[in-house]
Amino acid sequence: MQQVKKNCLYVGSVFHKRHKPFTHSFKYRVFSLFCDIEEMPALSDSLRLFSYNKFNLMGFYDKDHGPRNGDNLYKWIVDIANGRNIDINGGKIYFLGFPRILGYVFNPISLYFLYDKKHTLQAVLYQVKNTFGEQHCYLAPLETPGKIDKHAHQKMFHVSPFMEMDAEYNFSLQEPDENLSFAIHQFDRTGKILTATWDGKKTPLTDKAILKTFITHPLLTLKIIAGIHWEALRLWLKGAKYIPKPHQKEQDIT
Repeated sequence: MQQVKKNCLYVGSVFHKRHKPFTHSFKYRVFSLFCDIEEMPALSDSLRLFSYNKFNLMGFYDKDHGPRNGDNLYKWIVDIANGRNIDINGGKIYFLGFPRILGYVFNPISLYFLYDKKHTLQAVLYQVKNTFGEQHCYLAPLETPGKIDKHAHQKMFHVSPFMEMDAEYNFSLQEPDENLSFAIHQFDRTGKILTATWDGKKTPLTDKAILKTFITHPLLTLKIIAGIHWEALRLWLKGAKYIPKPHQKEQDIT
């Protein structure tokens, strides 16, 4: 049996680079939450500055994720996995993403790591959101349990108004440990369009760490949504072609 992961924060950065028709890049300092979703209530009881489904300096709300109606997130993911013949019943599911800060959050992408009873990683669920309030999930079973390979997915969901839908994502990911390392490479028929990376160093999930990251990264989640719109304005000023949002398909899991 592999070692059980511990709940923590990852402090690092997000980097984006557009490769064509012109180059455009930015980098922001961020921190993210890595946590067993079934342990959220116990964490809420043991930490003063973290709450589950309640307002606090840092928090996690079920209604921000999965079906986004407040239903049990663990059961929702298990049902998805069972429907694709991925057996994780009784195993742990870890969330990686941005927590609510003072009641607000926007997660461009969140990841769920699906472990079986022996704590062997079986699949990764990528949950992508756009600023129009829509969401799509990409489920990636591991060909070799416990070993994350590069995942390729056809783009199924409109994210940026300056990116065509006819594209493919290549996800490159290491199982979070002392360090976080995640990259997305987006390609169209003529080559690479975008590179996005998300990295960080592990720090224990304590009240002291929560307060420290809040001070060093004030109003993080508001800055994320503000940064998205600021970079969109910069792209538009550079002459990026605006692409109207297509109708979102009913299927929200690929």
